[in-house]
Amino acid sequence: MGPTRAQFIQYAPAALAVASATVGPWSALAAGVAGAGAWAINASRPALRSLIACGSTATGCGIAAHQVLASGMNPLFALGLAVPAGAAALAHHRNTASDLPALATTTTGGQSSQEQLITAWWKEFISGPTQTEGRKLIQAGAVLAHLVLEAGDDHVSFTGIITLPQGQQVRVKAADIAAVYQIPVSQVELGDPKHYAPNALPVTVHLKTPSAAPEIAATGAPTTPEQLWAAYVGVAEGAMPGTTLALTRYDGPLDWEGIATRDRKAIGTVNIQDLAGNLDLETIQIALAPTDKPSQMGVRVMKEHALMHGTMLSSVADELSMDSRGYIRLGTYIDNRAALVPLAQPGSGARHLYLVGGSRSGKSGCLEQVLLSAHRSRIAVILASPQAGTIAGARLAAHCGDGLDEAMGALRLAYALMLDREARYRSPAFPFTDPLTLIVLDEAHMLLAVSSPYHLEAKAIVEQLTRRSLKRGIGVVLATQTPLAEDLGNSTVIRSQLLIGGGAVFLRCAKGQGSLVGANAVEGAEGIDLSRIPSSWPGQYAKVAERDMTGLATEAAARPEDGTFGLGYLLTPGSQAVQFRSLHLDVPPASLAGDLPPVAVEDCDAWHHREAIARTPVVDQRGKNLIGSLADLLTAAQRGPSALAQQKAQAEPAGPATPSDGQELIKPRILELLRDQSIPMTAETIARKLGTSAKNIKPRLSELKKRDEVTNENGLWRAA
Repeated sequence: MGPTRAQFIQYAPAALAVASATVGPWSALAAGVAGAGAWAINASRPALRSLIACGSTATGCGIAAHQVLASGMNPLFALGLAVPAGAAALAHHRNTASDLPALATTTTGGQSSQEQLITAWWKEFISGPTQTEGRKLIQAGAVLAHLVLEAGDDHVSFTGIITLPQGQQVRVKAADIAAVYQIPVSQVELGDPKHYAPNALPVTVHLKTPSAAPEIAATGAPTTPEQLWAAYVGVAEGAMPGTTLALTRYDGPLDWEGIATRDRKAIGTVNIQDLAGNLDLETIQIALAPTDKPSQMGVRVMKEHALMHGTMLSSVADELSMDSRGYIRLGTYIDNRAALVPLAQPGSGARHLYLVGGSRSGKSGCLEQVLLSAHRSRIAVILASPQAGTIAGARLAAHCGDGLDEAMGALRLAYALMLDREARYRSPAFPFTDPLTLIVLDEAHMLLAVSSPYHLEAKAIVEQLTRRSLKRGIGVVLATQTPLAEDLGNSTVIRSQLLIGGGAVFLRCAKGQGSLVGANAVEGAEGIDLSRIPSSWPGQYAKVAERDMTGLATEAAARPEDGTFGLGYLLTPGSQAVQFRSLHLDVPPASLAGDLPPVAVEDCDAWHHREAIARTPVVDQRGKNLIGSLADLLTAAQRGPSALAQQKAQAEPAGPATPSDGQELIKPRILELLRDQSIPMTAETIARKLGTSAKNIKPRLSELKKRDEVTNENGLWRAA
C-alpha cells in the first residue's frame, strides 16, 4: 500500500533534499516529477505553491552541496547547506498542516474521548475524509454536526444533525449508520425528511440500551420463574409487591434459587402462605432466607427437600455447648447453615424458648437436645413434665417433676427460686455467681389450659416467670402442642414475653391447629400454617408399599428419610422465620452427657425447702393473690398444704379399703416393679402401674428408702 495523499504532500520536500544531495544535477528532474505528482492528486493551490518553493530551495541546496563535494572542498561546507534545505521543509510542513484533514484523536478541542471516537468512525465510513485508501464512503461530505453525547450506567447514546452544503440532499440511511456502529437498526432514529431541510437531518443513535424487564407475552401464560414472579408475586396484590426476582441457580421449574429485590425499600415480613399461593406450590416447597440488606430476600424452591437427609447429632456433638454469645445449636437451616437459638445473653441474663409441635413432630427430641446442651454448658435445669415418662434425658435435670402434680410442684419451686434471687440481689450483677437456670415445661397445656385443675395457679406463675426471671438468670423453655391461645390458658402475656425474650421453634401440628394467622399471628412468621408440614417426604408412600415379610426389625433405628420429624421453622429475635430441621437423634442425647453430674441449683432457702414448697399452692382458693415474697412462701410451706389443697384432697373419691397389712403388701410389688423395669420412675408412674394412688405409694417409697432398698434421684425412684 502506497503513501496517502497527506503523507505525500508533507514529506515530498524532505525527499527532494536527500535526492538532490545524492544525484546532483539530476535533482531538477526529481523536482519536476514531485510537482507533477502533487498536481495529479489534486493538491490545493497553496499547498502546490508551497511545495514548488520548498522544492526549489531544497534542489538548489542539494546541487550546491554536490558541487562542493565533487571539487574536494571541506565536507563541512556541504553539511552547512543542509540547514536551509531543512528550514524550507519545515516551513512547507507548517504551511500545509492547516489544509490537511485532522486525525480522529485530535479533533476539535473540548470533545471527550468517546465523542472523538464517534466522530472518527463517522468520518472514516460515512462523510470522509477517510484514512483508508480506496474506501467507498456512504455519502461524502455528510458531516455530523452538533454532536451531543448522553452516557449513563446502563445506556450510551448520541444525537446530532447530518449536514451537507446547500443544494444537496441527505442520503444516509438508518441501516448505514447501524452497520457502521455495529448495532441493530432499531437503535437508530432518523428525523422525517418531510419536516426538515433536505441538507440537514437530525439523528439519534443508541449505542447501548438498558436491560429490558422481562416481558410476558399477551398470548401465553408466564412460564419462567422470573415471569411468574413478575406476574403474581411482585404485583400490588402479590405476597411481595414491588419486588423483582434474579435467579442465582436454575435446575428446573421446581428446583431454583434467587434473590428477590425491592428498589431501595425494605421487603419486611412475608406471608409464606400467600407466596406459596402466588407460585402455585406447597408451603413446604418454599424457603426464605433473609440477607444483610433489608431490601433483599433469598428465595428457594425445592423438588427434593434439602433437609430430607438431616444432620446427625453425633456428628456435631462439639457444637452443642453454648458459645460466647449464649447460643446453642438446635439443628440446620435450609441453606445448610447451623440453626442456633439463644439460652443466654452476655451482660443481660437468660433467654426464653417457645417450642410448638404436635405428636411425632420431633418436639421431645428438641427438648432432649436442649437438656443436653444445658448440661454441657453447665446450666441448671428444673424440669416439669406433666405427662410422666416422656423425656428420656430427665436425669440431666437438677429437679424433675414427672407427672401432673409433680410438674406443678416444679413450677412452684421455680417461682420460689426467682423470689429467692430477687431477695438476695435487688440489682443483679453480671456474670452471676449463681448458675444460669432453665425452667423446662413440657406439655404446658396440661397445666395452663382452662380444663386443668392447676389452671389459675400455673398461669399466674408462668406469667410472672416470663416477665421477671430473665434478669435473675432464669429462662423458661415452654413446649406445647399447638400455637393456639387455649394452650397457654388464653394468656397473651405468656406468648408475647416468650417471643420477646428469646427464640421460637414451630414444628408440625394437627390439622386446623397450626395456623399462625389472625389471633395466633406471630411477627416474623406470618402466614405459616404448621399443619401443612407433611408427615412424610414425597415418595414415602411408595416405599411403604414395598413390604418385607421377614419379621419386625426390632433393632432398626428410624432414619431421617423415614419422616419429617424435626422439620419446621426457627424464629430468632428480630428476624424472619426460616425453615430448619432439628438434629437427628442417631444416638440418645443423654449418652453424650459424659460422667458429669447434673448442675445443682445454688445453696439457698428455696432449694433447702424444695419439697415443702412443691406441695404448697402459691395462690388462694380463688386462684388469685399470688404470694409475692419468699418469706411469705416459706411461712406458708411450714404451715403445710393450704385449705385449697385440703379441699382438693377431700373432693377425691376414697379408694378401696385395704387391710392394715395391705400397705406392707405394696412394698414387695414396688420392689418387683422397679427391678423388672430397670428404669427410674416417679411415684405417680409407679402408682399408675400398680393401680393405686400416689398418696399410698409415696409413704411406702420413703420407708423403702430408709431400708436402702430403693434410691431417689431428683424425684426418680429406682431399685438399689
